[in-house]
Amino acid sequence: MLGIQLRTEQKGSPDLYSLVTAQPGRVALLANGRRQGPITRCITPWDIGELTRPFLLLNYAEVAQRSRPLFRIYPPSGAMTLAIVLEGELSFEDERGRRDEVGAGGAAWLKAGSVMWHGGTPPLPDPLRVFHLWIARLMEQGSVAASESLAADSVEEDGPVRVFLGEFGRARSRLQQAPPDVNCFHVRLRNTQQFRYAVPEGHDVTVLTVDRGGLQLPAGERILWEQTALFGSSSNLIEVQADGETSFLLASAKRLA
Repeated sequence: MLGIQLRTEQKGSPDLYSLVTAQPGRVALLANGRRQGPITRCITPWDIGELTRPFLLLNYAEVAQRSRPLFRIYPPSGAMTLAIVLEGELSFEDERGRRDEVGAGGAAWLKAGSVMWHGGTPPLPDPLRVFHLWIARLMEQGSVAASESLAADSVEEDGPVRVFLGEFGRARSRLQQAPPDVNCFHVRLRNTQQFRYAVPEGHDVTVLTVDRGGLQLPAGERILWEQTALFGSSSNLIEVQADGETSFLLASAKRLA
């Protein structure tokens, strides 16, 4: 079962806060991922996914080479999926039968009904590390292609930030089917390196999941490996400092009811 820490506001206790009244930059909820074999469930629709919509589900996987499908959980028809490959290579087949591969540093944007797996002939030399994110479709995209992929050299960067959805600084997502007004980045920091994220106006749900190392916040809070932090709706500036070599996924958007 996921370990969840949810702070609630009480009179006479200024250091405690709720999801609604969280101070800028403070963690409103901190959840430990639940391991199932090689996959860690960081967000699921049946727990904190109710609070993080449009981000419905987030898996993090570390997998030795395999040929059978890695993700067989099919999102609902009103969702799309983003797979960010951190190491190794990921293969997929979309709902129309199109097959493709994504290498380290790249990403795949898929409709519901797609299957992803890790493997190859000859066997791949490197294990796989990947984030797999479900995002509720914010608008009907018509008869777009069932899938789209980005090679590592097509992913724009600004400093330590690689932009897969939305924009950060000078970097923009190159996915043609990317949903409007949703940011999703992968950030890599050196030990003690600091990072600041100015949450865009209108974005009132921000989630952060650590895949390597750990983070410290100015208020003394810490986000550790395979933990997911949800920031309060009033958090307009998020500041973190790396505790060791650290990397994490950061996503923000307007909350869906």
